[in-house]
Amino acid sequence: MKKLCVIILFVLSLHPKIVAQDSLVVVFWNMENFFDYTDQGVGEADKEFSSGGSRHWTGKRFYAKCDAVAKSFMWMGDRYGRMPDVIGLAEIENRGVLVKLLKNTLLRKYDYNIIHYDSGDRRGIDVALLYRESVMTPVDITLKTPWYGSRELSTRDILHSRMQLADGHSIDFIVNHHPSKFGGEGASEGRRNAAMAALKELCDSIGSINVVAMGDFNDSPEGAAFQLIDSSLVNKGMELHRKGEGTIRFEGKWELIDMFLTGPGVDAEMEICRMPFHIVRENKHPGEKPFRTYSGPRYIGGISDHFPIVLKIFY
Repeated sequence: MKKLCVIILFVLSLHPKIVAQDSLVVVFWNMENFFDYTDQGVGEADKEFSSGGSRHWTGKRFYAKCDAVAKSFMWMGDRYGRMPDVIGLAEIENRGVLVKLLKNTLLRKYDYNIIHYDSGDRRGIDVALLYRESVMTPVDITLKTPWYGSRELSTRDILHSRMQLADGHSIDFIVNHHPSKFGGEGASEGRRNAAMAALKELCDSIGSINVVAMGDFNDSPEGAAFQLIDSSLVNKGMELHRKGEGTIRFEGKWELIDMFLTGPGVDAEMEICRMPFHIVRENKHPGEKPFRTYSGPRYIGGISDHFPIVLKIFY
C-alpha cells in the first residue's frame, strides 16, 4: 500500500496541472486576424485577408490554421485532464470561421457550440465564446457597446453569457477585446478607459459574485484603465505580471495584456499556456516568443502572436 501511494504521488508530480472532474477549464485566446479566405466586401481587412488580397490568405492557409488551433485545444485537454469547457476568442471575423473550425477539425468530436455577434469594429473583428453543451447551458446573453463621450466606440462589443451548470451553479462569462494603443498610449488611453468603464457597468448590472471576465485588455494590470475596477473583481494575472511573465513579446520584453478578472465567488487560478509547437526563437532579441501567423506581410504559418491563457475554476 505504501508503495502504491508513492507511485500515485509520483504520477501526480508529473501532471501537476490536471484538474478535478468537478472543476472547469476556461481558455481565452487572441487568434490574430482569424479571417476566412473570401472577400465579402465588408472592409479593407476582409479584402486583405482573402485569396486575392495582399496577404494571399488562401483556403489552404486558413484550414492549416484551423487544424493548428484544434491541435492546441486537444493539447490542453491532455495537459489539464479535460477539454476546455469554455473558450473565449478575440479577432474572429465572423461566425462562419468558427463553424468551419468546429466542423472541419478534430473538434467535431466534441459538443462545442458558438456564441457570436457581429460588432461595429472597423477591422471587422469580433469576440466569441465556445462552450461544451454537456457541461453548461446559456440562460442569458447580452452585448455591451463602450461609449466614448457621446458616441459609441467603433470597437469590439463586450460579450456576456450567464451559464447554468449541470449542478445548478451559474457563472457569468464576459469576453473583452479592448481598444489598442494604436496612435500612442496617451492618445488611446481614453478609449481603453471607456471600454473598462463599460465592463464595470456590465458587472454592476449583473452582480459580480460569480463573474469571469476574460480578454485582451491591451494594457498591463497596472495600466490606468484597471484603476476603474473596484475590489469586487480580482485580477488573476497580477501575480504573473509581477513575476515578469507575459502573453505577447514586444521589442524583446514580455507584456501581460491577456488576463482573467473574477468575482469573489470564483475560486480559480490563472496560468499562461505555452505549447511547445507555439514557441519560436526571437531573431532580434534573445529569448522566445509565440509563433504567429504572419511576420509583417510575410506568412510564416503559426497560430497567433499571443499565448492563450487558462483559468482553472475549483469547486
